[in-house]
Amino acid sequence: MAVEDRVKCACGEEASEAELLARLDGVIQEYRNKPGALIPVLQIAQGIFGYLPEVALKRIALGLNKSYSEVAGVVSFYSFFSTTPRGKHLIRVCLGTACYVRGGKRVLDTLKQKLRIDVGQTTEDRQFTLEVARCFGACGLAPAIMIDEEVHHRVKPNRLDLVLAKYRNGEAPVEKKRRS
Repeated sequence: MAVEDRVKCACGEEASEAELLARLDGVIQEYRNKPGALIPVLQIAQGIFGYLPEVALKRIALGLNKSYSEVAGVVSFYSFFSTTPRGKHLIRVCLGTACYVRGGKRVLDTLKQKLRIDVGQTTEDRQFTLEVARCFGACGLAPAIMIDEEVHHRVKPNRLDLVLAKYRNGEAPVEKKRRS
């Protein structure tokens, strides 16, 4: 991508790659001499870019005086990190035992068909990313899916269009702020 190209960062603003890298440089500078800085820097970088592009990983490795393979190894080890752009909404389908037995696999297959993506992929319009999870702790209400931070219980494949429409139309619940 050329420096002049404008991209949407994770915060929704338009910024050039150079501007995003400048933000990352500030974070690296702040954490450079702190022990255990790699994971926090990676988390913040993913917040800046929406994912962890190779250019950011190289910048982090250089800035924290780590090998690229160490940085990439940490990213590939933790499922929280993504090296591909994620959608605006993250859909996780529970395939724990209760959800699987009660139709979680059918829910997953239906989502794959409706979204025209496979697990780990993002829709072309960058609205949805599809992942699999093992348990949300809602076994009695299986099958369950989680979209962003909201758990949907007793999900039926033939009702998924209604659930997805709320997120496409911006009617989904806004994340609630925790009280202190």
